[in-house]
Amino acid sequence: MDIPALSMSMSMYQLGSSWSMGLMSKVMDSAEENMEAMVEMMEAVSSPDLGQHIDIRV
Repeated sequence: MDIPALSMSMSMYQLGSSWSMGLMSKVMDSAEENMEAMVEMMEAVSSPDLGQHIDIRV
């Protein structure tokens, strides 16, 4: 059994795993921020009269 090669392989796997977990965390944080901004925009646009009247011309 090649102990140094096994150690290098395990180290590279751990590095890749921690890198992908960090990236996924940043992606989730960004998605949450975008969702919060979208909710704020929707709340700012909504008005109590929205959808109460329809203008129709024939």
